[in-house]
Amino acid sequence: MAVLDWPACPIRLILPRSRVVLSPRQLFKRLSGRLTALFGRGLVLSMSSILLGGVLLMLLGLWLTNAAAPTTLTITSGPPGSVFQKTAVRYQQILAREGVKVKILPSDGSLDNLHRLLDRRQTVDVGFVLGGEVANADTKSLMSLGSISYQPLMVFYRGAVRPLLSDFKGQRLEIGEAGSGTHNLALALLKLNGITPGDGTVLLDTVAGNAVKALLDNQVDALFVMGDSTSTDLLRQLLHTPDIHLFNFAQADAYARRVSYLNKLTLPRGGLDLGKDIPETDTQLIGPTVELIAREGLHPALSDLLLEAAREVHGKPGLFKKAGEFPVLAEHEIRLSPDAHRYYASGKSWLYRTFPFWLAGLVARALAVILPLVLLLIPALKVAPAIYRWRIQSGINRWYRVLFDIEREAVAQRTVPGKQQELLHRLAHVDATVSKIVVPAAFGDLLYELRGHIDFVRSRLQADAASADLPVPPDPAD
Repeated sequence: MAVLDWPACPIRLILPRSRVVLSPRQLFKRLSGRLTALFGRGLVLSMSSILLGGVLLMLLGLWLTNAAAPTTLTITSGPPGSVFQKTAVRYQQILAREGVKVKILPSDGSLDNLHRLLDRRQTVDVGFVLGGEVANADTKSLMSLGSISYQPLMVFYRGAVRPLLSDFKGQRLEIGEAGSGTHNLALALLKLNGITPGDGTVLLDTVAGNAVKALLDNQVDALFVMGDSTSTDLLRQLLHTPDIHLFNFAQADAYARRVSYLNKLTLPRGGLDLGKDIPETDTQLIGPTVELIAREGLHPALSDLLLEAAREVHGKPGLFKKAGEFPVLAEHEIRLSPDAHRYYASGKSWLYRTFPFWLAGLVARALAVILPLVLLLIPALKVAPAIYRWRIQSGINRWYRVLFDIEREAVAQRTVPGKQQELLHRLAHVDATVSKIVVPAAFGDLLYELRGHIDFVRSRLQADAASADLPVPPDPAD
């Protein structure tokens, strides 16, 4: 059996050095110690206080401000089944895709919407208002996001064809509920034709559903309706009813010129039903535009979303409009929103065009608070070191005054016996005192500069003392 003879040299076992893991508190203490040694305790505390104060202000600003876009919106629309109510539902569906919840409030029509928007006690953000509804109302608190559609006025009547609106004088006219756009416009048009209350003409304002039934039952002679306050199903029913005629505004051009907020509209032959040829001829109508009105202070992001929805809903071609005709930036009685101006010029803001709505809202809120504070913090962080350096330099500069005094006395009393020796002793005391000054490493240049100048003054005094054959005191550094 073979025996292995191992060498007798000692074997050393080398273990890897264990890595010391510092706790966050230890890391903080080590970092603060290094910063204090380099820049001084005062500067570190000043900079830390500024940064901490800035962070606290940012957090407070984020908590208090409402820069982020709201996720809820309230629209005042119109009666159930009306064009306004159906439009509000479509807006609700579109905004829901972006995470915005839309609450729809039924109303009596355009004028009711305007009153709600003007009443600060009402929780309403936007609403549909017809042109010409403002009258003498104070609308400084409202903004228009633009016109979104035409709203034609339709006059249905029984019996023989009537070419002029003045032909309805002395008859029973249903002009819509008080507070609706139909009611106000009908009164204005009838007045232009010499028809006023009390001249034998009966003006009624029954509920829309009953009004249609009243016309069908021959209880009224004519019915004025608009889509803001009347169900589209009822309008369709009237158009398909025999012996019920749709009034042709042969003077549409004149109405549009006499009344600034009215537009001439043409309902083409067969536009409502090609198979039944309804209407049988091109029919001239008139009507105002519908404006999307918001309260002042509506968030720009919500304004953009509403206009995006308006483009999707109203941008398609229809009976009375071309593709892309609406929404349009057109100012009427209510001033235009600056955000609407921006949107029509360049579209949605970059932030909301690039990021999802909820994320863009958070970023917008953060930027609205952080950017102003950062602009304030940057100068503060620059000024703090300068002030701290000035404080240290002020403490050092006072010794330069002592050096100046010593030099002046040395020149003025050069011939006085023992004066140079006295000044050298004073300078030695100054040097000893300066040597005990402690400054942060970052400001060591100031101290070493002073000590260099002390040595310069000493060398001059020693030279003067040597030339005068005076005993020179020993250098404290020796």
